[in-house]
Amino acid sequence: MKKTTIFVAIILLCSAIAPGCIGENQEQSETGNPESLLVYCGAGMKKPMDELGPLFEQKYGVKVTYNYAGSGHLLNQMELAQQGDVYQPGSTYYFDIARELGLIDYEKRVAYHVPVIAVPKGNPANITCLNDLAKPGVKVALGDPKACAIGKLGDKILEKNGIKDAVVDNVIARGATVNALIVYVSRGDVDAAITWQETVLFAPDETDIIKIPEEENIIKTIPIGTLTFSENRDYARKFVDFVTSDYGKAIYEKYGFTPYPSEKYNI
Repeated sequence: MKKTTIFVAIILLCSAIAPGCIGENQEQSETGNPESLLVYCGAGMKKPMDELGPLFEQKYGVKVTYNYAGSGHLLNQMELAQQGDVYQPGSTYYFDIARELGLIDYEKRVAYHVPVIAVPKGNPANITCLNDLAKPGVKVALGDPKACAIGKLGDKILEKNGIKDAVVDNVIARGATVNALIVYVSRGDVDAAITWQETVLFAPDETDIIKIPEEENIIKTIPIGTLTFSENRDYARKFVDFVTSDYGKAIYEKYGFTPYPSEKYNI
């Protein structure tokens, strides 16, 4: 009888203690730092983001892992996987879609993306403006509009200037990322490509820039936001704030970006 009484007492004691113990352990897990953040990032922002990741880890003790690809590809991956913490595409087009799909719950702007014409060093085809891309025999590379922001925007720029059909006849390659476009240009595979101004700076010894006049151009802002299915929302938000801080924007400026906002661009 005594043994039975003692056994019941132990069970009751454990029952009383267990909820408090479980709650305490859960709280520690919820307030502890995540091991890492997964950031879906357009390939054109690789250089500044590669520098910002380790700096964020030094400050907060959380590693940043990047998935670099075309903004459209990243959007498809996020929607299917429902995993990850932050999305930073090359322009607001794919970001707006992500928001409409209910994937974004906190957002800011980082910098501007400025389209330019990239040509091989020395400009052997003597490309001087957008209209030159429509000349017979000129070999052009454009971004894939289904894969990357510059692909969608490049087509819109050509439409705006009434030369899309003529230029498309000269297109011999469509790149899934801006980095692929720079490779085509730097190797001399094409005479010109429409890409972001900042990415041309990745290969300054192999490429030159032909600027597009602002009245002919379409300049975009670079957004960044946290994902609604993130399991690390506090640190995901800290990362967005870190990237868009004066310190983060200064690193973007170091790699040729114009930080947002700027009086230079009225957007």
